[in-house]
This record gives sequence, C-alpha cells and structure tokens, in this order.
Amino acid sequence: MGFFDFISDAGARVFGKDKSEKEVTLPIIKHIENSGVDVEYVTTQFNNGVVNLSGYVPNQEQKEKAVLTAGNIAGVSRVLDNLMLGTPPDDANEAVKEMQEHAVKENEVAGETTWESRTYTVQSGDTLGKIAKQFYGDAMKYPKIFEANQPMLKDPDKIYPGQVLRIPK
Repeated sequence: MGFFDFISDAGARVFGKDKSEKEVTLPIIKHIENSGVDVEYVTTQFNNGVVNLSGYVPNQEQKEKAVLTAGNIAGVSRVLDNLMLGTPPDDANEAVKEMQEHAVKENEVAGETTWESRTYTVQSGDTLGKIAKQFYGDAMKYPKIFEANQPMLKDPDKIYPGQVLRIPK
C-alpha cells in the first residue's frame, strides 16, 4: 500500500525511554498479534521510527489492523505497508524474507491494494459518538467504529488524541 504517517508521541507505550528497538517492552509483532491479526507469515522491522511490515495476511481487514496497530505505537512515526493479501506460497517464510529485503533495498512497496476503510486521527475532545456523527450522521453508530478497532480499543470511552482509527464504510 505504501507509507502511512502517524504521530510518534501518541500511542501504546511498547518502547523504553530511548524509543529504540533494543528497548522494546513488547515486540511490535506481538502487539499486532494481540490486536487480532494472524501474524504467522508477517515480519516487522523497526528503524528510526519506521515500522516495515512484510508478509501475508488473510484479508483486507487484518491488513488495515496491522498497519494501524503498528502506527499507534508511541515512537512510530511511519509504517511501510508491504503486506500481501491471501494465502502465502509453500515457501512463504523465504518469500517474505526476500520481499522484505527487496523492498528495503529498492524502496518499493509490495502491498498495492486500496483500503476498504477510511482512517481518522483522533483530535482533542473527540468521542466515538462524535466521530460516528461526523462519518455516519448518527452518534449512536459509534459501536461500528469501536468494533472495527477492537482489540486495539478496549473501552469505547478511552481514545486519545493522535490515535488513528479505522472507520468502516
């Protein structure tokens, strides 16, 4: 898909004080897995605030969740989406490694699919109801946004400025 920019000071705290990969308190891949994404064929690299996601995910929803979960980590300013949709080939681990190395060397992007969802960066004073009103014309449709962002969101009343949310159609 490409590069996605995020606010690096907003998000889940998985890095130590120096925000380096060496000080990760919860590996990025585990954080993504905890959001409900099948990470069996996904690899991550982190360098200077950029997370590079490569590999295969089963569907578009999981791809979007992986990118947003990685981007909603404090210290991450950008996510490079090299995720492919579908079933990996028999030699998937080798294919993922090659794809990741090629993308880094050539600065190319493997996952060129269009997102089905929109995204929204939470502003100060926002609530899921206010966001639902803006996108759907009805504040009572906030559960649709909440469900699309689970388990990243554990409580519909706990969102924070700078967080990027999926807004399904």
